[in-house]
Amino acid sequence: MNTLGARLGRLFALLALSLLALQLYFLLRIALMLVLAPQSTTFQRSEAWRLLTEQHQIDWAQAWVDDEHIAPSLKRAVIASEDAGFTEHSGIEWDAIESAWQKNQRAEARAERQNDRLAQRKPAKIVASAPPKPVVAKVVGGSTISQQLAKNLFLSGERHVLRKAQEAVITYMLELVLGKKRILEIYLNSVEWGEGVFGAQAAARHYFHVDAERLSPAAAARLAVMLPAPKRFEKNPGSAYISGRSAIIQARMGAVDLP
Repeated sequence: MNTLGARLGRLFALLALSLLALQLYFLLRIALMLVLAPQSTTFQRSEAWRLLTEQHQIDWAQAWVDDEHIAPSLKRAVIASEDAGFTEHSGIEWDAIESAWQKNQRAEARAERQNDRLAQRKPAKIVASAPPKPVVAKVVGGSTISQQLAKNLFLSGERHVLRKAQEAVITYMLELVLGKKRILEIYLNSVEWGEGVFGAQAAARHYFHVDAERLSPAAAARLAVMLPAPKRFEKNPGSAYISGRSAIIQARMGAVDLP
């Protein structure tokens, strides 16, 4: 029994040391970002691999621009659209996460009820037809800009407790080491704005044929509205939804304080 206990103790100690080493790795990587711009993120590398395997080529647009060469209107628009409390919170807004979780629970319950009704329906005639597609609940996120950056830089898109816990730890590291201004600069240079389009400079050139520092408030608001689902919105960037939503974001931009 003592031997078994000693072995278990060593195993737990090894696991603890491995976990600590992983956190130190993340911390050192983040500290380097104080002086060096990240060349790529985990999300970008996964997207590059997907494009290569699906299309056998990589159409890619990305170019780093320093903070002073990104239009203040884009910074304000992204904060207004994605994370209104960015300059006040410490990286995570727990109230927003709780609200998103409750909305997702209600959406999943509605989807389950609709699927039950679809399964119980009896067709009037027996015809050869495809079964109805199941209703899928729309997932609402409650992540801050800092959390989105933590996930994009280092983590996968999987949703489970351990991944979210690691995301929280990295988020606090980003806030502690880099600060708000650098976090926003890295986020705007690495976030996805379409298929193979990453960062403010590439997005500004792709959609408006100008540099990121020359984006107008209206153009900045349109780019900010695309962020939650860039691959979907890029198919119709002039849609009524984007126009209406960008007008709301543009009206809010004046009240946004930049870090």
